[in-house]
Amino acid sequence: MTAAQPPTVADELRGAGLRVTAARVALLDTVRHGDHLGVEVIASGVRERVGHISVQAVYEGLHALTAAGLIRRIEPAGSPARFEGRVGDNHHHVICRSCGAVADVDCAVGDAPCLTASNDRGFVIDEAEVIYWGLCPGCSTPSSS
Repeated sequence: MTAAQPPTVADELRGAGLRVTAARVALLDTVRHGDHLGVEVIASGVRERVGHISVQAVYEGLHALTAAGLIRRIEPAGSPARFEGRVGDNHHHVICRSCGAVADVDCAVGDAPCLTASNDRGFVIDEAEVIYWGLCPGCSTPSSS
């Protein structure tokens, strides 16, 4: 008896109803192996894997992958969109006001308490986007002279 193999990126794309292309495989791999990447960095990573790809094609691919739930788009105030491979949970982010570093933060207490609004106004809430702002350790430490 053999252990079940994890699904390949191609299997995940097919399972999400997307056509499997070299560009989509490279996009998904690049986002998943990165850390809250911007579009230009993603485009560069995809080009390293498959050669030329237009920025427009990268945007279209990211939109398709986001709509399919394979990646997540975050857009902090005053910043361009960033993409991450951590999906399927309700985590948040902490962002450095100085250098722009982004890190994942799990919900503060229990099982996603942020999904219980004090007044949901009749909405069925399935996700909360919380962003904590501050200074990262590198920016909050006084530099030595």
